[in-house]
Amino acid sequence: MVDTRRDGKVALVTGVGRTVGIGAGIARRLAASGWDIAFTYWSPYDERMSWGAEPGAADAIGESLAGRGAAIEADLTDADTPARIFDEAERRLGNVTALVMCHCESVASGLLDTTLASFDRHFAVNARATWLLVREYGRRFSGAHGTGRIIGLTSDHTVGNLPYGASKGALDRIVLAAARELAHLGVSANVINPGPVDTGWMSDDIRERHLRQTPLNRLGTPKETAHLVDFLCSPEGQWINGQLLLSNGGFA
Repeated sequence: MVDTRRDGKVALVTGVGRTVGIGAGIARRLAASGWDIAFTYWSPYDERMSWGAEPGAADAIGESLAGRGAAIEADLTDADTPARIFDEAERRLGNVTALVMCHCESVASGLLDTTLASFDRHFAVNARATWLLVREYGRRFSGAHGTGRIIGLTSDHTVGNLPYGASKGALDRIVLAAARELAHLGVSANVINPGPVDTGWMSDDIRERHLRQTPLNRLGTPKETAHLVDFLCSPEGQWINGQLLLSNGGFA
């Protein structure tokens, strides 16, 4: 395999299916900081959500990365997918240094109306796939001690959003465990809760309610989450480890 990396910095960013999404914002920020980016997307998820699929999004995101991007279609409900993602990322860009997980299954339902199929799908994508990606990363990481990074995006939704909130809680524990269990590799692991970021999923009522709950009376943007991820992936961010970070403008 030919190693096409320019400076040895390869980031795998999952859940980059829409040009306006947090994942795309993170991919663009890291590319601007000199990272080569392998990013995953899964259009069938967007197709069944209220915002719908965005035709050509993967190509547009790839173009915005100034030649540093490699798109990988990935169904994370399939337990074999995480290993395949790493195989493809390594084949196209080289060994992964930073794993940034923005993927999610998010369909609102509560304690009484959540279906078994929905519950299982949420945990397959948000929890099981996260574990398998972290496991694959830990088995394959070969970077210099202190350079490895694992970051997961989480949420504190619970009421009326049972399977999403519960599976994101599991994600928190999985990622934070990596701060200890992968310490011998010199890998730091953190979770970011970006708070309410409207990437097209909010109704007018939800938007207004979240604005009232945020001191600066505005919503977060993908760029703001991306700046924090960029810092955590930098040498200056190494000492932040094993933390669940609230980057939400004081949202309460």
